[in-house]
Amino acid sequence: MENLTQAEIGERLGLTRARVNRMLSEARNSGIVSIRLNSEFASCTELEHQLRERCGLDDAVVIPSPENPELVASLIGMAAGAYLSKFLEEKRPRTVGIGWGATLRETIRHVTPAEYPELWVVSMMGGLSRGLELNTFEIAGELARRLHAKCSYLAAPIYASSRRSRDTFMAQEVYAEVLERVGRLDLALLSLGDLSPRSLLVRHGLPPDVAIDDLRAAGAVGDVLGQYLDQSGRQINHGINSRAIALPIEKLAKTPTVMLIAGGTNKAPVIAAALQGRIGKVLVTDEKAAAGALKLIGKRQ
Repeated sequence: MENLTQAEIGERLGLTRARVNRMLSEARNSGIVSIRLNSEFASCTELEHQLRERCGLDDAVVIPSPENPELVASLIGMAAGAYLSKFLEEKRPRTVGIGWGATLRETIRHVTPAEYPELWVVSMMGGLSRGLELNTFEIAGELARRLHAKCSYLAAPIYASSRRSRDTFMAQEVYAEVLERVGRLDLALLSLGDLSPRSLLVRHGLPPDVAIDDLRAAGAVGDVLGQYLDQSGRQINHGINSRAIALPIEKLAKTPTVMLIAGGTNKAPVIAAALQGRIGKVLVTDEKAAAGALKLIGKRQ
């Protein structure tokens, strides 16, 4: 009835919500009203079930894949934003860590504005100033503004020039408070990067002395927080990972809820890797990416 809730129907008809509920039940039983599950969403529901059962996830959200691949990030962002808004309201985390990327940017845009003055939003990695997708500071800041929360930035580049430089940088007292807060997250929001030319990190973030072909040769299928993984979810044997100014992936295991937000067929390999590496506990993705990731996982088991 015009997409109205039972309460709204009752208000229009002068009936209680309980009476409306009984009338609808009687109508369904008599065949006057029928409920049909859209097959498109049914397949998504089945994929969600498989992801939870086969990959040990606490939860999974799979949306129908749009015909236009350019819409994947925005649509996943809508779903992830709604999920995050509900999570914040129900769980009331004290500290939320956030990564970077176009899909995370879209997620933040769809978070319901709220008042969480005691919440800390913390950037978990360095960033670049070229483009909002790459600017972890802007993404963390925007989430904090929408939630009226406090914010800490890891004001640094994504990669240091060497492992030694990275260690020296991270040891500075000025970053001690930020790093300490990053180390005790209640919730981590992560996007996943691939190795395709569409990857923002590949296009703009890799140091000039790192070749994408070398990463592929080392077995990389994509990155989490700027740290590259192989198909099994293990970090590749390449110096780039020791140069990343970010929360080390292995420390995510201490975070109660790690939410992976990524989609598109190009992301299926890195989604599969992250799931096999047990990096996340919640996944928000699209149908084609979910099906592709599950297929890859099946081949490797």
